[in-house]
Amino acid sequence: MKYWLVKSEPFKYSWEKFNQDGRTFWDGVRNYQARNNLRDMKEGDLVLFYHSNEGKEVVGIAKIVKESYQDPTTTEPNWLVVELSPVEALKTPVTLATIKGDERLKDIGLIRQGRLSVISLKPEEFDRILELGN
Repeated sequence: MKYWLVKSEPFKYSWEKFNQDGRTFWDGVRNYQARNNLRDMKEGDLVLFYHSNEGKEVVGIAKIVKESYQDPTTTEPNWLVVELSPVEALKTPVTLATIKGDERLKDIGLIRQGRLSVISLKPEEFDRILELGN
């Protein structure tokens, strides 16, 4: 199993809306590294859902329920989507400030590559964020 973090601006697609929908495809990725991360996601992988710009916090856990396929919002063959479903909300959202202040998370991609919208996580980074959020 691999672990990931995806970012969404809450005014565009929030954790609450994701839970209402129950499942979504993750579209609009137009960065090759983020696209490659989508391609590497496998069914059952776990994903942290991060509210970017507003809130700047990890708010929940999702899982991959369908592996990558052509992004239906474009005819450009380079872009992919995966399908996600929500698993559970964190009891306490984990803010970017908390992550930056945690010595165990000092090398996390969220800090090193702050503009990347789909980030791979090491198992210990995923576990640490869950620890901080529960």
